[in-house]
Amino acid sequence: MRQFQGRVVSPGRLTAKALVSHGGLNTLASFQKALQFGDKKATCGDQNNPDLYGKEMVGKALCLPRTIGSTTGGLVLYCACSMGRQPACMLFSEPIDSLAAAGAVLADVWLDGEQTAMPVIDSLGDEFLEYVRDGMTINVLPSGAVQVI
Repeated sequence: MRQFQGRVVSPGRLTAKALVSHGGLNTLASFQKALQFGDKKATCGDQNNPDLYGKEMVGKALCLPRTIGSTTGGLVLYCACSMGRQPACMLFSEPIDSLAAAGAVLADVWLDGEQTAMPVIDSLGDEFLEYVRDGMTINVLPSGAVQVI
């Protein structure tokens, strides 16, 4: 087991299986099927992200360096949470961008319930993303510690 310390953007405690992307997450392209066409598993639709394309994101610990894309990123994350189609958590190796952070924070503040929760930890470092692999067990602690098993 390895433990990494990050910064809490949206708090929470959970255990989930890792889903890893070494490229940026285009939130709109990735969640479009879930938001527009009712894909309850949030199958990643971003053909430009070979690490995630075609994989189910709901309930996974999404491990990534950053988000990319348009100014809709925060709204997409908020909407995914409001529909219960979000990853279990989002874990960033780099500092989160302000738009994605806004969506995560608004979902945490405005939505109520375990079904809509999505803890977010950033600044976990490059070593985190080099270590974690798809399917590894991730424990997120309220302190911002992330344990990879």
